[in-house]
Amino acid sequence: MSTFMVERDLSGISMDALSGAQKAAIEKGEELSAEGTPVRYLRSTFAPEDGRCMCLFEAPTSQHVKELNEAAKIPFSRIVEALDLTP
Repeated sequence: MSTFMVERDLSGISMDALSGAQKAAIEKGEELSAEGTPVRYLRSTFAPEDGRCMCLFEAPTSQHVKELNEAAKIPFSRIVEALDLTP
């Protein structure tokens, strides 16, 4: 499995809506994985000052990540393969 970063512009989003989007990503990942499409939400970093949000997902392809975000109705600007350098 590879790691993918999803870039988002969430300018003006409330903390409740941000929490809801995170919950939707987790739930949709669990649902898709149970149906045979392995994809998992890992974590996000949000910069409220400019509304930028970077979310990490684990999946075999970026298409799986795209499907999750579209199904969860979470807006995104692009999806790129990334290296997770968490110590």
